[in-house]
Amino acid sequence: MLVDWDWWTVDFGDAHAGAAGVLVGGREPGPVYFDVGSGPDVLSTTHWSAYDGRARRPRAEALRAVCACGWRSAAQYAVDWDTIGDRPLYEADVDLAGPLADRTAHLTVVRDAAVPLPERLAALLVEMAEQLTTTAADAPLAALRAAGVLERIAARVSRETAGALRGDGISVDAVATALGTTRSKALVLLLTAQDG
Repeated sequence: MLVDWDWWTVDFGDAHAGAAGVLVGGREPGPVYFDVGSGPDVLSTTHWSAYDGRARRPRAEALRAVCACGWRSAAQYAVDWDTIGDRPLYEADVDLAGPLADRTAHLTVVRDAAVPLPERLAALLVEMAEQLTTTAADAPLAALRAAGVLERIAARVSRETAGALRGDGISVDAVATALGTTRSKALVLLLTAQDG
């Protein structure tokens, strides 16, 4: 199921994108659809705010944190319909602090299991991001050129390093844990090195 992700970090990208997931009857419902008239395209979403019981859509009973890696928080946070009343969820002041805290705890576990970056490299990456952001405001074409150079450097280093890891016989699961990514993304990285 395609999820509309609300929470994202630079550290882990889309491998650990997160959102407040909806529970109806203790299960995650499928996407809700919006009838916008005739035509071949039917809009759909899994965003928590769409599950308000209107237009035959399911009504959220509880929320929990969900992650693109497949992790789901054990904690569930009831949706207080007595307080919300007839308002659509997107207009209600729904407290997402619980799901967000659960997701933050999940990312802490992922971050702690990942291989740490050397301090000098981490500082250099922060400085590079700041410099690119500043350059994008002052000279957008120069920032795009620099981003392209960085993409090519990153692709080359990724291929070479992943190739060396394959040669060392490191497992896909070990690579995924060390990088803080999913097994499938780690596998793609290793297979790309093989093709490079």
